[in-house]
Order: sequence, then C-alpha cells, then structure tokens
Amino acid sequence: MTKSPLLSLPGAVPAEGPDEGVAAHYGDLFREQRSLADGTGFVDLSHRGVVTVSGADRLSWLHLLLTQHVESLPPGQATEALVLSAHGHIEHALYLVDDGATTWIHVEPGTQGALLAYLESMKFFYRVETADASEQFAVVYLPAGSITALPAEWVVRETPYGREVFVPRERLEEFAAQAGPAIGVLAHEALRIEAHRPRLGLETDHRTIPHELGWLETAVHLQKGCYRGQETVARVHNLGRPPRRLVFLHLDGSEVRLPGHGAQVRVAAEGEDGRAVGMITSSARHWELGPIALAVVKRNTPEGATLLAEDTAATQETVVAP
Repeated sequence: MTKSPLLSLPGAVPAEGPDEGVAAHYGDLFREQRSLADGTGFVDLSHRGVVTVSGADRLSWLHLLLTQHVESLPPGQATEALVLSAHGHIEHALYLVDDGATTWIHVEPGTQGALLAYLESMKFFYRVETADASEQFAVVYLPAGSITALPAEWVVRETPYGREVFVPRERLEEFAAQAGPAIGVLAHEALRIEAHRPRLGLETDHRTIPHELGWLETAVHLQKGCYRGQETVARVHNLGRPPRRLVFLHLDGSEVRLPGHGAQVRVAAEGEDGRAVGMITSSARHWELGPIALAVVKRNTPEGATLLAEDTAATQETVVAP
C-alpha cells in the first residue's frame, strides 16, 4: 500500500478500507462535495494502480482481451473496459487512454499485480510490453469545469464527469499546491454514487456479470467478440434476464447510522422482517440529497417497493431495468 504524501496536508483524515493510503476528507465533507460539484479542487487518487502497455501491437492485442472495442482507439479518447472470467464474471475494471505510443490504465488499488500477471500470460508473439507504473505515476481527479492548467506532456483521461490525470509521482505535492483545495475520497465517492457509477470490489463480487451493473453501456462493446466471457455476455443480453440489478437508494435521513457495504436489503412491505432481496454495495452522505446508496438486488424485486437497508427505510430509483 502506497501512502500519499498529501496525507500531511492540514486537516487530512486517512481513509480506510479500499481507499487506505489517501485522505478520506480534509475536515469538511459537505464543503468538499460542493467544491467538486462547482468544478473546483482536486481529489488525490494516488493509491490506485497504474499499468502501461506499449508496443506496436498494444491496441490490437488489448482488443482481443477486453470487453471494449479498442483496436482503433484514437489518441486521447478515454474509455472503460472489463476483463471477464471464462464464465463472464467480472475480474478487472480498466480505465484507459492511449497517447499514441502507450496505453495508460488505472485500476482499483492493489489489483494491478493480478491484472499484469494475466496480461503477461497472454502476450505470446505480440509486440507488446506491460509495466506496473504505480511507483512512478499517481492518479489525480479534477472535476468537470475545473480550469486547472496541466503540462502538455501529462497524460489525461477526459471523461464526462471530469479529468483523471497521470501525475509524475515526484510532482504530486507541487501539483497539489497549485490545484487546491484538496478534497477527500469520501466526497468523490458521494458523487460517484449519485452518478450510479459502479466500482469493482464494492458493487461486484465473484459472480457479478456486466449486465447487472449497467456496464454494458460504458465498458462493453456488444458488436465485438473474441474475448474471454463473450458467450455469457451475448447470451444474457439476448435473453434480457440478468439475475440481479443495480439500484440507487434514497435512505431515510432520520437514521443516524449509514448502512455499510454488505448490509442486507429487504422488501419493507413483506412482514416484520421482510424478504431479503440483496445488499448495500456503497453508501454516502450527500451534501444535497442526504443519505444515499447503491445496492444490488434480485432482478424481480418490484421497482416501486419500499426497501429496508438493515433498519433504514429506502426508496429506490432504477439503474438497471429488470
């Protein structure tokens, strides 16, 4: 685990769990969320893994391994992709951009080693080189609307929700000094949950398939084949019946405790205890919406049903249609 030097900034409170190594917040969670919504500040994501793929065959080779169509990916165009098991279960989520010579990828903290091992096992005769660049580069998030200027040589993933910058690690503190204010990952997570964006290891488990989380729209190209797990993707897409689905929840704001990852979700109207239909995957206190969460529930859970997250009442918004 790489500990960020930005944890020495005033007010920094270390994050726990999957975001250990960076700041959870810098003293004012709601102010930090408002700053992101207004397009100011930056989020230190330097705990994320960074992988690079270079060589003449890099895009055509990645095209064979990933769920996304990347064979003709233009330089500077951001995309997302998944690595699936032979049975179509999600193993890795990759956030990519190519600079014309190298494909830059960031992944969940601690997963880059397993991803690299898989990529190395699939090189065969292709002209590609893979590397773990996590010690040399740190990921930093700039919200949509940010006017922070960046050196022309830095690699940037430009997305609808902001810029993800691969910052040379030795320049991270210099960057922080001119891009402030620093904003913690809890604010970043609250806005991610609001936007219904799934995260590997939180919204996923060992049996998750892309259809359940809405990743078909952003990370899977349905007109390409030739990747591991493609048969499952095509079959479930054609049948239209994934076993589970992602929902967004508005939680009862009168409850003091926020239900955490793994909290049981039940249908409120079915007896005192209710019928268990799924679990909370991510939750946050949002500066404008109040307590919110993402949950994965059984596909046939009624869309209009009031749910209980442990003992907290929740109304649902559909993310993935049943």
